Amino acid sequence: MQLGETRLALDTPPGFADVQATGSPRLLELAEALTSASNRILLFGLEDGDVRRFTVGDSPELRRYVIVVTPRELQSARVNASAFRGLVTDALRDLGSLPAPDVELRPYLDAQKGRASLLGELRREQDVVSVVHGARLPSPPRSREPPRYLLSSTTLMLIRGKALNLAIYTSHNGPEDVEWLRTVTLRWIEELQRLNNR
Repeated sequence: MQLGETRLALDTPPGFADVQATGSPRLLELAEALTSASNRILLFGLEDGDVRRFTVGDSPELRRYVIVVTPRELQSARVNASAFRGLVTDALRDLGSLPAPDVELRPYLDAQKGRASLLGELRREQDVVSVVHGARLPSPPRSREPPRYLLSSTTLMLIRGKALNLAIYTSHNGPEDVEWLRTVTLRWIEELQRLNNR
């Protein structure tokens, strides 16, 4: 991946595949809905099972997906540490503060009335800040379906002078989804750092 004069190595987490090359308007619209128009999408990945379903014409389940973006205005510029700190502050501003460590996840998200809320911090270093947040998805009017919840991790990374924003999304059906999100996020950060330290 070329950003300005800098070459970056990007890869999806294991079990996901980048689907931008499919050129599917439906998938590209989904990717665009996940980020601001001021960002350039560098990678949009679906689970391997969803990619298979999509290729044979079935609808993907979209239970989990990943995206990597960079601010359009900074894609050619070299981002320094202070500009990166500013991006981190802006990105996390609306998520609020951390809840108590023993908070019950679903009642807590119910009380937030659909607003994305900070749930935990995974890493905070000079060139990587990673957090987990979640929200209760709006229910259709008069729906008898149980409430649905979406968890995601947001990771801001400074790699080779470029600011990347990585996000992993998963629907929340139980504590195993929280653990999955934490593990996959931390592994992905380490893998991207390794790929770009060569």
